[in-house]
Amino acid sequence: MPSTRPTPSEKRTVGERGAAVESSSRPKPAPHIRLRFDSAREQHVLLGPESVVVLNHTGADILALCDGHHTVAEIVATLRERYDRVADDEVRHFLGRLTAKRYVVMDDG
Repeated sequence: MPSTRPTPSEKRTVGERGAAVESSSRPKPAPHIRLRFDSAREQHVLLGPESVVVLNHTGADILALCDGHHTVAEIVATLRERYDRVADDEVRHFLGRLTAKRYVVMDDG
């Protein structure tokens, strides 16, 4: 049976803080993930094979902008129009964690 434990290089790449996210990256949901509004929970969720991730309002707003066209910098700029305080590093950290969990993929091209 194959091991599910990360290799030492995977631990260094992912770590606790998630994958590195560049301002020029263009995030989008992974092919197997869908952003949906769950009317029973009255919250947005990420749906994957055998998984449901419940999002808060801000997380849902970030992921709604992750379409593979907007850069991380553009997402942050759009959020700054909606909210009083938006920290670039917090958005990148959030996206990095989702990337590390394979909910989001980055197009760096």
